[in-house]
Amino acid sequence: MQKKTTQFKALLQARDLQFLMEAHDGLSARIVEEAGFKGIWGSGLAIAASLGVRDNNEASWSQVLDVVEFMSDASSIPIMLDGDTGYGNFNNVRRLVRKLEQRGVGAVCIEDKLFPKNNSLLDNARQPLEAIDVFVGKIKAAKDSQQDEDFCVVARIEAFIAKWGLGEALKRAEAYQRAGADALLIHSKLSTADEILAFMKEWGDTCPVVVVPTKYYTTPTSVFREAGIRLVIWANHLLRSSVAAMQKTAATIHSQQSLLEVEKDIVPVQEIFRLQNVEELKQAEDRYLPPARRPDIVE
Repeated sequence: MQKKTTQFKALLQARDLQFLMEAHDGLSARIVEEAGFKGIWGSGLAIAASLGVRDNNEASWSQVLDVVEFMSDASSIPIMLDGDTGYGNFNNVRRLVRKLEQRGVGAVCIEDKLFPKNNSLLDNARQPLEAIDVFVGKIKAAKDSQQDEDFCVVARIEAFIAKWGLGEALKRAEAYQRAGADALLIHSKLSTADEILAFMKEWGDTCPVVVVPTKYYTTPTSVFREAGIRLVIWANHLLRSSVAAMQKTAATIHSQQSLLEVEKDIVPVQEIFRLQNVEELKQAEDRYLPPARRPDIVE
């Protein structure tokens, strides 16, 4: 099977539009792969939320790394980790890249805000940006640290989030590309894709561009294709759908004091066993355990 880094690089270089789906643990990573996606977005928001903390670097980088390792083990498609600001300065970024490569992660995305960051979609939150020359150093450090030539570093531009405008976004894009970024993620929280399309009109096809249409979700996908965007991230939708389902199930069981009403709406426990690949363990037991030691043998 092709390396995950090579798989991800092929997604970036494909001429037709590609898609990543969010996952936040091993189970959701496996579900993303089974759905047919070719890559996974290791969402910082979703991972933090699944740990019960805020998306403000409250989960340490090593805690995020532990989650991503389970995700990588559970799937055969590449993960791009939402690496926030790189969890510190250039030196933290260097160590992060080495550790991600060790875990078979395909790419990392780092954003040009200050550590600790605020989530980009928070209302009225301060969104201070890193100085361009400092962030350029992070990109160079990341690229110099990788051992696998196909590992990708995606530079996330937050100029629109910080309300610094198109000119600043383009200036940062040019600097980050020169520093060696394999792609750019241009972010916006408008309800339309106007900022994204204005950027693409000026930027053209200079290097691959990634977008996250969480807020401008009514934009037809054909618009992204026509604009020359390479990769779309569906950034938090498995988390949000699972929360809706869990809230409904918990409320129903609490009010009914019974499982009768929810059983028809949830997967059977056998589906969980299937997703956990229990059958592989059974085959391994048959291969490696003496018959008398196997769990399903009753003497």
